[in-house]
Amino acid sequence: MPSKLLLSRLAGASLAAFAAPALAQGSPSPLLDVIIVTGARADTSTELNITPDAAPLQGGDITHLTARTPGGARIGNGELSGQMQYRGLFGQRLNLRVDGQRFASGGPNLMDPVFHYAPAPLVAAIAIDRGVSPVSAGPGLAGGADAVFKRIGYGQGPDIALGYDLTISGRSVNESRSAGGVIGASTDGWRFNLLGSWEQAEDTDYGAGVIGGTAFERGVFGLSAGLRTELGEVTLDARRQNTGPSGNPPFPMDILYFDTDFVRLGYGKDLGGVRLQAQLTYADVAHLMDNFSLRPAPTPASQRASFAGATMRGGALSLAFAAFGGDLEVGVDGERVDHDVTITNPNNAGFLVSAYPQVEMDRLGGFAEWRGEVGMFKSELGLRVDQHAYDAADAVVGPALPAGPRNLAAAFNRADRSGEDVTLDAVARLWTPEDHGLSWRLTLAHKQQTPGYIQRYGWMPINASGGLADGNIYVGDLDLKAETAWIAEVGFDYASRKAHLRPTLYLRQVSDYIQGVPYDATPGVADTPVEMVAAMSGDPTPLRWDNVDARLYGFDLDAGYDFDGPLRLDGVLNYVRGERRDIDDNLYRIAAPNLTLGLTWEAEAWSATLEGRAVAKQDKVSATNSEQATDGYVVLSAHGQWEVRPGVRLAAGVENLLDEVYQDHLAGYNRNGFADVPLGQRIPGPGRGAFLRLSIAR
Repeated sequence: MPSKLLLSRLAGASLAAFAAPALAQGSPSPLLDVIIVTGARADTSTELNITPDAAPLQGGDITHLTARTPGGARIGNGELSGQMQYRGLFGQRLNLRVDGQRFASGGPNLMDPVFHYAPAPLVAAIAIDRGVSPVSAGPGLAGGADAVFKRIGYGQGPDIALGYDLTISGRSVNESRSAGGVIGASTDGWRFNLLGSWEQAEDTDYGAGVIGGTAFERGVFGLSAGLRTELGEVTLDARRQNTGPSGNPPFPMDILYFDTDFVRLGYGKDLGGVRLQAQLTYADVAHLMDNFSLRPAPTPASQRASFAGATMRGGALSLAFAAFGGDLEVGVDGERVDHDVTITNPNNAGFLVSAYPQVEMDRLGGFAEWRGEVGMFKSELGLRVDQHAYDAADAVVGPALPAGPRNLAAAFNRADRSGEDVTLDAVARLWTPEDHGLSWRLTLAHKQQTPGYIQRYGWMPINASGGLADGNIYVGDLDLKAETAWIAEVGFDYASRKAHLRPTLYLRQVSDYIQGVPYDATPGVADTPVEMVAAMSGDPTPLRWDNVDARLYGFDLDAGYDFDGPLRLDGVLNYVRGERRDIDDNLYRIAAPNLTLGLTWEAEAWSATLEGRAVAKQDKVSATNSEQATDGYVVLSAHGQWEVRPGVRLAAGVENLLDEVYQDHLAGYNRNGFADVPLGQRIPGPGRGAFLRLSIAR
């Protein structure tokens, strides 16, 4: 693993400027980026130079932070519905966890992506799997990340110790305010934490007016506890999240509520050189969205309210021990997920469509992961096999629906809706020991991802896309195959006392990539039942999910240089291309090339940063998805932080200093008629606004 000098240089250089990643000592490999969010300093020697909480406050959605890392970007589907993009991939293709727990989102349009359940006031750090996720973290087509919650750990002795980690913040651009964190007590044998947060905001201002439908509210409360005895360690984590009325202007509906429960019970014990870990997990999501409460209401006949839910029950068991000259971990894990989506009209009791009827998806997997030396390399080698099974109930259509939807439901009900898949993941992550500040990295992987329930079971052509928000109507395919990616990445980490540099080149060749394609060979001609029903909903050119061939490749880096004196320059550069291999077209919603530079003046107790973000035009767009090109832009911001005293930090800044009106390529198209953004136009970025954040920890 890279030396202490290399790690501390990489950890301390850029995070203080704009939350670029930090590598933490003790990580399983140098292929892990850690964004420190909490105000408390980490307890490792390699992170002593980090100035936490110095990143600008861009919103409660932590994908604003992940977008500031090499390979990172943010899919802007709403203030609380942003998705993490990593090297061109997003959604279910990434292996995302919240505080180590995997779970299923509840919304068919992914209004509650994974990090919707990680409010910034509760998050201590975001650990990003560089390149690809290790097989021990679960299945996924590419990389992943874990939003680690704040926690008061075990004490140093039998006396009870109190601790807390709290954050209060506000932004002027949307009059947002948030408060939250954790407070707890512990000894060396037990710990007990209470956690909670509350966030609320009005509509967001931009340089030419107000972005309608961007207000939100969200609250979380819960607990975390642990007990150590001679029989082992038992842990319990439980929380409830209530998201209230929150706008989603890129979608045809807005959030009325997400009421979500999480529970995790864990057990661990050392058995004479073998480490046993086990856990049981549960998550339940109840969701309501409609198209009339938070936007101009359509006619009563066109009003819709959709009820959706997802319940996931999971478990895992693993053993870790020394073997073959290194450390071996073997384990099994599995989960059962139930999805259900029903569309109604509140003005007509006979209007009812079970768009995704009682979908069941099961997975049972096993893995082996070894860490040790292979020749000149240090390595992480993993193999994973998963068995998948899936099924759905009969579709139900209310008496108010016409013959077209009824016929489609009947055809779906006659079809064989059950099936099984087997997926195989193999990962080799290699790196050289640090030599004169330099460590080389190489990753080779084979990854697979099964279709989601939206892609497989969408029998009714509706505007549900699993978070694409492209405005198209989609229909599913029961015969979809699993996606298969062959991945190669190469790069190096270099650090000296004055500079650091971490570039990476990568290639992902994806077969059976799941993508919307024209429903048939005559798009625009309604000559099939599906197209006729889609035309009734306003889209005569529906798309169907299909397996195609794709390729993603690119280059990213982060770098920094310490000048003599208090000045330091840090930067992150990203370039990614996504293209179809079966036809001449581009993949949808790929981030534009971008460069972020931060010039920081760092004193002993305070720092100030002037930051510029330059984004190039993006004209490599998807014709299949009717994607619009975007112009380039430059945004300037300034922010700083002051350590008032140990454990107390104050951060402040101004975003978009020049009040630039710009459109980020990954922002959605506006479908909310309130306020000043025209319908169909890409949603602009926020205007000039100040933020203030106070963090206190003990």
